[in-house]
Amino acid sequence: MIFGHIESLRVSHLIRWALHLPPFISICKFNSIKYNTMKNIRTGRPSIFSTAASDGEAQNQPSEVTSEEGLSFNCVQYTPEIEKTYVHQVYDAIAPHFSSTRFAKWPKVASFLDSLTQGSLVLDAGCGNGKYLGFNPKCFFVGCDISFPLVSICAGRGHEALVADAVNLPYRSGFGDAAISIAVLHHLSTESRRRKAIEELVRVVRKGGLVLITVWAVEQEDPGLLSKWTPLSRRYLDEWIGPGSPRVNSPRSFNLKSIPESEENNSQVSLKVSSEFLGAKLDKTLNINSQGNDTSTTVIDNRCKENQEYFVPWHLPYHRAEVSGSSACAVANGLARKDDKKGAMVYNRYYHVFSEGELESLVSGISNAVIVDRFFDKSNWCIILEKRQ
Repeated sequence: MIFGHIESLRVSHLIRWALHLPPFISICKFNSIKYNTMKNIRTGRPSIFSTAASDGEAQNQPSEVTSEEGLSFNCVQYTPEIEKTYVHQVYDAIAPHFSSTRFAKWPKVASFLDSLTQGSLVLDAGCGNGKYLGFNPKCFFVGCDISFPLVSICAGRGHEALVADAVNLPYRSGFGDAAISIAVLHHLSTESRRRKAIEELVRVVRKGGLVLITVWAVEQEDPGLLSKWTPLSRRYLDEWIGPGSPRVNSPRSFNLKSIPESEENNSQVSLKVSSEFLGAKLDKTLNINSQGNDTSTTVIDNRCKENQEYFVPWHLPYHRAEVSGSSACAVANGLARKDDKKGAMVYNRYYHVFSEGELESLVSGISNAVIVDRFFDKSNWCIILEKRQ
């Protein structure tokens, strides 16, 4: 018991060091800081969680700056509207129900975590409800997620977790022994943001550290699933993200603000306008795609080849939804719709599903990491990287 307490204190000290917190801050104070700085993290303003490679380096600023490690901190750190609305806000809304469905561990992920050396520090980027945090009792885990409600669930389970963005992880370089990103990158809408997220995972592990990444595949083991997804029209992707395909990096000429906080009056107006604007485009997209809703095998196979951008529905049962409150507001703002036949609120989540070889191509430009394993598992493309420099 004494050894466990000492190890816990050691890890807490290491975490404070990684996040640039003075060592005398108490655990309670640390937890308070994590949650109270959510606004700073989400709006891109500098905070105590800003990344730095060493104590002497300047904290990351949202401008065209290149660090000593060759990472460019530019507009990729600013979240496109489609992610803010159809990823961040949706997961905030469905967090409790989503969490109740996320408990089974994937065997390949479990095997990776079990293979780590005793005492390893594992960073889980996009930890969700924390189902992998603490999985290997011989290792130490720190999680982060963009969704405050999901991070709150992690904290309630006694895990170390904080609110952070996958393209700007709040850890010192070389801090962890391993990192995992499970079903996260497919929620990023541009190639540059997906590559930046991988660069961040590599940056935060030590030399020789391992990184496991899994993403949804366009080559689904059950092709019928695609008939339940809404392929996004190129026209509306251009409006949401910028000219050209999300696989081609064409950033807007201005910076997009991150999610407004709901308790601020001005932000409530902004959220309503943004949701109505995107909701109107979503209705058009749904109408366009429903005209050719053929679920035959041939059509589904062709859809696999032609589309990688989808809205994937999440059905929030009425008995789990606050129909008179936030859910009613979500319907009014176009973020969700009611499905009386299924007795559920339907939220659409944005996905970029990966084709074979796409994940490897993103890694090919990262000079300090090599692929040591790659595999297809449960309709996911997966790779394991090793940091070499």
